[in-house]
Amino acid sequence: MTHPYTTTNAGAPVASDGHSQSVGADGPIVLHDHYLVEKLAQFNRERVPERVVHAKGGGAFGTFTTTEDVSRYTRAALFQPGATTSMLARFSTVAGELGSPDTWRDPRGFALKFYTSEGNYDLVGNNTPVFFIRDGIKFPDFIRSQKRLPGSHLRDNDMQWDFWSLQPESAHQVTWLMGDRGIPASWRHMDGFGSHTYQWINADGERFWVKYHFKTDQGIKNLSNEEAAQLAGSDADIHIRDLYEAIEAGDHPSWTLYVQVMPYADAATYRFNPFDLTKVWPHTDYPLLKVGTMQLNRNPENYFAQIEQATFAPSNFVPGISTSPDKMLLARIFSYADAHRYRVGTNHAQLPVNYPHGAEQVHTYSKDGAARYTFNAPEVPVYAPNSRGGAHADPQRAAESPGWEADGELVRASATLHAEDDDFGQAGTLYREVFDDAARARFLDTITGHVGGVKDAGIRDRAIAYWTQVDSDLGARLRENLAGTAPLETGQPATATLPTR
Repeated sequence: MTHPYTTTNAGAPVASDGHSQSVGADGPIVLHDHYLVEKLAQFNRERVPERVVHAKGGGAFGTFTTTEDVSRYTRAALFQPGATTSMLARFSTVAGELGSPDTWRDPRGFALKFYTSEGNYDLVGNNTPVFFIRDGIKFPDFIRSQKRLPGSHLRDNDMQWDFWSLQPESAHQVTWLMGDRGIPASWRHMDGFGSHTYQWINADGERFWVKYHFKTDQGIKNLSNEEAAQLAGSDADIHIRDLYEAIEAGDHPSWTLYVQVMPYADAATYRFNPFDLTKVWPHTDYPLLKVGTMQLNRNPENYFAQIEQATFAPSNFVPGISTSPDKMLLARIFSYADAHRYRVGTNHAQLPVNYPHGAEQVHTYSKDGAARYTFNAPEVPVYAPNSRGGAHADPQRAAESPGWEADGELVRASATLHAEDDDFGQAGTLYREVFDDAARARFLDTITGHVGGVKDAGIRDRAIAYWTQVDSDLGARLRENLAGTAPLETGQPATATLPTR
């Protein structure tokens, strides 16, 4: 069976569907990778007006207080001892539309906006420490596989498992998703993660790699498949309701922030690629360090103005915090801000919910555009450099050197494999060593139901092979469970061959 070549929207053949162009395997992604930009920009404009992903959600305002001293790792003002910073949190499902139930089995978004004294810092993560893919060029395809068919407008197990089983890197996140934490009982009873690897820089310019872990102080609580299905019909907005009513009653939820810190030089030889979003850093290698406490204590006064129009972008960094070679993070730095320019408007950052606290912080040469809310006095120059007293760049930021070493030719390749890198190892560890016997039994029931919904024989066999790679006994039990539920369609010839990196 022959397949057509992928093309750009202009009809030109595409070199790769799976790899962005970067400077060497571990270097920065280049802006002139026009197909990556085209895919992400087109994807951001697919829906009007709700978010393409994370459409259904809610949130609240609160504070973050730094209780520990982590100044040896970062000079960021919000993470200095005793600092208290106003903030906004938004929680969400990923695949569902604005009116979808809160209790679908889906990752939960965990987006935070800190209104710091140095500008807004956005941390856009999930309730899982990993993700399904490691390169942003695959993100539109992944989300479409989880959404709806173009004809029937129904969600489809075949489409989901066709993508997952052809992307073995998804195994770790799918194991999280199909496990007990796949359906939190409430937003208050789930952890949150920055998921990506970020860079912290201290006052002396020393650099460190860091991962964020927000541990719920309410304790972890989850829903069973049966409870979730019942609530989807009886109270589809249960998570929005739970957070709002808890705060109204004075029961203010809180999370304790911990970080894992990796010395800068360790990244080159660490046993896993530390910038691979499908991997975690085991805590035995890099223990959790306590930072402070996040508390939500104020509900929005207007949902549309303060939650629906809130925009979170990984590109919103502050001094002392920067990016890493994580290819997904580098793609999101473009994609999120571009989505907001489309969905809310080019001047979305001027809306009150998105505006930095303290107008004296904003000195930008951005000009005009639809719905311009604020503007400079007419004598303020609109260009740089200028000799009229306009704002100028901060040389200290340049001296901070928040980058990393990347010297190589432009390539399309997976990131460098480290000593223990593979796509199924951490998923298997999660299943065998973190899940207990009861959790493993529930996990098998969940994936039996989900893979059992696949109609195409080839995709079903590939899904079984996928779980066999995670754990051979799990794959055998899944095959046994599905033995009496033959697919309804023959589809392509069945194969247990999975792609490799």
